[in-house]
Amino acid sequence: MQAKPSYRRVLLKLSGQVLMGEQGFGVDPRMADRIATEIQEIHELGVQVAATVGGGNFIRGVAVSAAGGDRVSADYMGMLATVINALALQNALEKRNVYTRVQSAIEMKEVAEPYIRRRAIRHLEKNRVVIFAGGTGNPYFSTDTAAALRAVEIGADAILKATKVDGIYDQDPVIYPSATLLKQLTYLEVLEKGLKVMDTTAITLCMENNLPIVVFNLLRHGNIKNVVLGSGVGSVVRS
Repeated sequence: MQAKPSYRRVLLKLSGQVLMGEQGFGVDPRMADRIATEIQEIHELGVQVAATVGGGNFIRGVAVSAAGGDRVSADYMGMLATVINALALQNALEKRNVYTRVQSAIEMKEVAEPYIRRRAIRHLEKNRVVIFAGGTGNPYFSTDTAAALRAVEIGADAILKATKVDGIYDQDPVIYPSATLLKQLTYLEVLEKGLKVMDTTAITLCMENNLPIVVFNLLRHGNIKNVVLGSGVGSVVRS
């Protein structure tokens, strides 16, 4: 007997770096297909799925700004990179016959719908996957903040933040092998300890709206489904 999903509607937060796979730049079609397969699995469980994708596999606005570029222009370049990634993920999903819509906060009618909250919710109700691109449409806001904002707007039950580690640690596990995995935290603990889960604005927005954040390892096959089924994978941030 199939276990019942713990969430009715989720927002999956993916980084651009995850889409690179083993490449040093751009989108690895094999990784996009693997992620699409896992999204399809939870979609078939009846979970309504929205997603956001970063643009770091092409360009990071903060890095361009730090190198002397104009911050506003750099952030817009980063937002455009997220549109490329959203289209790549849409293509991988639709190859698997999962109907998908890309909605962009920056209007570009030839490739994506404009972001309209009610239309996004309607797509989800019709069992379409919705990918939000273009960040919030404003500079100085990260894709973390865009993910939190969209999740709150569409009434998601949780944000599923995909990473390359098993959850939230008290220190960077790549640098410190003795780092401890923290399974349960509050929003305030994340802020007070300075843990790099999501940026401060995103964490605060989730805290104010009591929106749980589940941080898990995307590189372990089947983990998206495991999280949705409430199997205890990853770390959870809640009030």
